Amino acid sequence: MAGNVVSQARGKNKSQSSSNAVWENVKSLAGAVLIYLVIKTFLFEAYRIPSGSMVPTLLVGDWLFVNKAVYGATIPFTDAHLPAFSEPQRNEVVVFKSPTQTDQPEDPNPTLVKRLVGMPGDTLYMRGGMLFLNGVAQPQPPERQSRPGPTTSQPDETHPLFPWQHTIELKQSRFGPAPAVPTHDNWGPLVIPPRSYFMMGDARYDSKDSRYWGVVPRNNIRGRPVFVYYSYRADDSDRPLPFITDIRWSRIGTRIH
Repeated sequence: MAGNVVSQARGKNKSQSSSNAVWENVKSLAGAVLIYLVIKTFLFEAYRIPSGSMVPTLLVGDWLFVNKAVYGATIPFTDAHLPAFSEPQRNEVVVFKSPTQTDQPEDPNPTLVKRLVGMPGDTLYMRGGMLFLNGVAQPQPPERQSRPGPTTSQPDETHPLFPWQHTIELKQSRFGPAPAVPTHDNWGPLVIPPRSYFMMGDARYDSKDSRYWGVVPRNNIRGRPVFVYYSYRADDSDRPLPFITDIRWSRIGTRIH
């Protein structure tokens, strides 16, 4: 009988040890998930480049680490932000939630990445494809200059979304009159409202940007891309499984400017 008691005690201890081990594993997994969610929500998040609007700075198939804390991470389920370390600056590459794009109801507010070219209070306009900031020409660096092509926007192209520009347009100014009908390469002058930013893609003839859907409110800013952590030829590879067989090794670790 004593042997049965000992056996029962050993079995009970073994069951308790097994339960404790399971509970410890659950706690470890929950802790890891919590840490991941905190990092993803408030510190860093991955972002994939789906289009060529930022070529050559960013390529289709680039995966970026985005610093969400620098501009103040968004508190989940709200439009409120944590305190920022710095404010968005002109010429920075920025990740943000797009203003509503009425021509794509299936995804009217996508997360985008563009270059910030206009700050609050700036006067922006374009003539003959040249961007002017407060009356001063802003030529793109040679490596970022783009030209219209057979599948891209054209200089004299108009668009049903362009008329939003009239709401912040200067009808008459020292920069000359605004065109009655804005086109891809001729629009403005526009005065950027407070706490708003004007975004453009580096590949300006292959970029749907603030010219189309308007200025970006400060609360829509989500973060600053830091570097490319993975890249593969997502748009022009002829190999099977290009995410494995056609990796752009030279892109990995590239800092984003």
